Amino acid sequence: MKKVLQGRVTSDKADKTVTVLVERRFKHPLYGKVVTVSKKYLAHDETNAYGTGDLVEIMAARPVSRRKRFVVTRLVEKARA
Repeated sequence: MKKVLQGRVTSDKADKTVTVLVERRFKHPLYGKVVTVSKKYLAHDETNAYGTGDLVEIMAARPVSRRKRFVVTRLVEKARA
């Protein structure tokens, strides 16, 4: 099973590439506080269809370039204008 993540597009400036911010929330094991950890992934977008603010689903794939290891699979929610 390939890794599937969901996140928001923060940049679409590069050609055929989007930067996706994935946030993960969990309860701290000792202190009980809800902690938010975020990480940015570069994902391949063949048709340049996704824009900043879109909520997308990305899936692990073979390496496309040095930092690109994910491909955008579907649009979950379009950004509000």
